[in-house]
Amino acid sequence: MKIFIFSFTLLISFSLNAQELFVVTEPASNMPSGSIGVRLTQSAFKEKYEDGYSYHSMPELMWGVNKNIMIHATTFLSSRSNKLINEGYSLYSKWRFYSVDDFHSHFRLAAYGRVSVNNSDIHQEQIEIMGHNSGYETGIVATQLLNKVAISTSISFEKALDNTPNNKFPTTQGNSATNYSLSFGKLMLPKVYTNYKQTNMNLMLEFLGQTINSNGKSYIDIVPSIQFIFNSQSRLDIAYRGELMSSMFRTAPNGIYLNFEYTLFNVFK
Repeated sequence: MKIFIFSFTLLISFSLNAQELFVVTEPASNMPSGSIGVRLTQSAFKEKYEDGYSYHSMPELMWGVNKNIMIHATTFLSSRSNKLINEGYSLYSKWRFYSVDDFHSHFRLAAYGRVSVNNSDIHQEQIEIMGHNSGYETGIVATQLLNKVAISTSISFEKALDNTPNNKFPTTQGNSATNYSLSFGKLMLPKVYTNYKQTNMNLMLEFLGQTINSNGKSYIDIVPSIQFIFNSQSRLDIAYRGELMSSMFRTAPNGIYLNFEYTLFNVFK
């Protein structure tokens, strides 16, 4: 209950001020055309049924093909086997197909898809092709920016396949899910822009959910975070992900993220 009261109070305070660079979800907007970005997503999640933490590192290369299309390539590193090993890779693409721009506001709609290959053991009912399952995902995302407040929501279909080389998906578990998210962001600093080198500080609040299509098992997580943008080119995220409710088996639902991103503009003219 305290979490919900805190969340409601924070959302009310979001008035009309934010950035749309979320920590664990992608907005409908794209990176600048012709740019190249590198991102390192790191997470440490507390194991629920044994001692210790599960550490994941996901280096990512991003390309702004044009103003409407971007592509990400990601590799997955994990300490789940008590040593840091490569567990697979992923390819993601997003197409912004609708945009309305106004003074101090805009609205975007985008469709996206991801395919992943993973060689780890399948150890939970939650489907997650970003680091755990082989499979594919396709969805749609809508983002509204009002002055400096960003609100974004998405829905997607996710399908898990057998992990390579011999990790068969359990026949007792549902292998497809519906994912949904709701994200809020507020630009806190600077109060007044004087130049692009000013450091930005953003507060984010994201809600993530999943329902297994065959049996209705679900979870909802909350992700509060703080974000810093330096020189309009690099970005640092610090976030905590906590489970609000769950009816499915998950091995490590609670933990922290530490992400870093750097963008090179006008690489391709």
